[in-house]
Amino acid sequence: MERLDPRARSDMYGRRINRAPSPLRARSVPYLSIMAGSLLPVLLIADLMPLSPPFGFLLLLGWRMVRPGLLPLWAGAPLGAFDDLVSGQPFGSAILLWSLALIAIELIETRFPWRGFWQDWFTAGVIGLVYWLCALIVSGARLTPEMLFAALPQGVLTVLLYPIVARLVASLDRFRLSRARVIS
Repeated sequence: MERLDPRARSDMYGRRINRAPSPLRARSVPYLSIMAGSLLPVLLIADLMPLSPPFGFLLLLGWRMVRPGLLPLWAGAPLGAFDDLVSGQPFGSAILLWSLALIAIELIETRFPWRGFWQDWFTAGVIGLVYWLCALIVSGARLTPEMLFAALPQGVLTVLLYPIVARLVASLDRFRLSRARVIS
């Protein structure tokens, strides 16, 4: 085993001791990532039928499931307002639905304090499907079987993409909490 010179060891570890994450980054990354997720479906425009799931809502669910105490319950209102302005849904629909989703997750976590990946995926899938259906109803379009069949891939992707979104949120959380680098 190779021994390091004490000065080399202090250079190797000394610059990382007592380095706190940036408070601005720690507070803003969750909100900015959810807002960027709300902007993403605008870039993925489909001509005939909606294919892209509500990424902003999925990121909201991901942040709430991966980091339970990070987002306050009232965060659904301003983030939902941003999503309403960007998505073209009637104003207030995402505000209501996102707030109700956060309240539902809070109630589920109060009832079942132990959690696992499968329970999180099931919870996010059910809430995502309910959100997808409610967004279809609130959109003002007539609900016909053909329209539901055409929008079905969007609902299926909403459920299937949760593990990828949870992994993305975990990566963003590591970035959020990473320590500021000191350049010397």
